[in-house]
Amino acid sequence: MTRRTEWAEPDGTGPDRARSGRPGPKRAGSRRAGPEGLGDGADSSRAEKEPAPQDPAERARAICLRLLTGTPRTRKQLADALKKREIPDEAAEEVLSRFEEVGLINDAAFAGAWVESRHHGRGLARRALARELRTKGVDSAVVDEAVGQLDSDQEEETARELVARKLRSTRGLDRDRRIRRLAGMLARKGYPEGMALRVVRQALEAEGETADDLYETY
Repeated sequence: MTRRTEWAEPDGTGPDRARSGRPGPKRAGSRRAGPEGLGDGADSSRAEKEPAPQDPAERARAICLRLLTGTPRTRKQLADALKKREIPDEAAEEVLSRFEEVGLINDAAFAGAWVESRHHGRGLARRALARELRTKGVDSAVVDEAVGQLDSDQEEETARELVARKLRSTRGLDRDRRIRRLAGMLARKGYPEGMALRVVRQALEAEGETADDLYETY
């Protein structure tokens, strides 16, 4: 009778292990093989399917369109946004210039709408409006033209309305505190000191408050 020879691999695999249903040693052609195995072939296939990085100009256009949706912005605001997102200067300049050509960027229209909205909505005077527009990167000549929409008469009329709304909340205070509060409110909104004091004086006199020495005191 021929004697059956038992064998074992270094990792302990052999007939008994095979019979037990445990996996045997890995073969050279498996998917987990080394650099030349099938696994690397799959990785290469996935890499080929990955999209190339988006063109900088395309990215710039997408960013600008998203920022302009529902909210007008100045060229400077958009340029700052593109720089923050690391868009190359050349691509940013190309896109911003094109947007200006087609009217998607219009600093003059932006400034005009800003003055209209902020004056009637917040009661801001020309000085405060000019300061806000400059912080948004609007050119000085464009700022001057935009705030020129407001003349002194219209500005003073708005100041009167602001004082009239605030006047009631100051009743009960002594005269000096009322003056400081009302004139200070107008000053914060950009009204010239002379205009602010004149409007406050007239408002207090209309209430019967004596304010003859207002100009001497303030």
